[in-house]
Amino acid sequence: MTPEPFPLPLTLDAFLDRATADPDVVGLVLKGSHAHDGMVTEHSDHDLYVVVADGTDSGLVRLHGHRSAELDLVFTTVEEFRRLGGHERYALARARVLLDRLDGGIAAMVRAKGRLAEDEAFRDAAGWLDAYANSLYRSIKNDRDGHRLAARLDAADGVRFLLEFLFALDRRPRPYNKYLEWELVRFPLPGWDTAELLDAVGRIASTGDAPLQRRFFARVETVARAAGHSPTLDGWGEDLSLMRPPAPLSGAASGPVRPGHRPPGLR
Repeated sequence: MTPEPFPLPLTLDAFLDRATADPDVVGLVLKGSHAHDGMVTEHSDHDLYVVVADGTDSGLVRLHGHRSAELDLVFTTVEEFRRLGGHERYALARARVLLDRLDGGIAAMVRAKGRLAEDEAFRDAAGWLDAYANSLYRSIKNDRDGHRLAARLDAADGVRFLLEFLFALDRRPRPYNKYLEWELVRFPLPGWDTAELLDAVGRIASTGDAPLQRRFFARVETVARAAGHSPTLDGWGEDLSLMRPPAPLSGAASGPVRPGHRPPGLR
């Protein structure tokens, strides 16, 4: 039997009515701006995952990939939805479940997207920390050698890796740039002042400020070592001296930064 056609243009309400009436549809998950309070604009569409039962053949699947100014649809089976990750992980971590016919199973899968496994988080953090150190090192060298554009570009790359690292330390997927402020205001990273962090990464990304980068790295190094990532940092050997702030002048008060000790403000 040929499914009854949808009236066009396809609206969210019309689709939801049809989807909730289809027993093969076991989950509806809304992501994007409409899942983030205060982020909707006149240009925001509705991004919707439609989860169908494994092994079924819902006639609605013909709408997979539908895109309009009102509604974007992605169809997936339960097992495919369970495995979704990568770039989609943050979007799903903050998504809203509109329909769950699996007795909370869809909601549980959504919650799981927002929490990295301990070993996964540690492994990812080590990789992001190494990438951050690499970009930082290149930026500082380029600034020293007068390559201003290269220094700024490397600094901007480093900010991306730095944020990935900090969120991995908290076992969370890094938010898209659009939602970074939204996320940090509502769910701050432990031990970091949100306003100070956003100000610092914004200034580093836009100006490549070398002294600020080095002061910031001093704090990141303390946090990283406390989290067990000394081997990654120590792999940089003597190059760490270029990434760190200059040593204090002889006779000035000095001493090692103690684990858990917060260095002075970054401003």
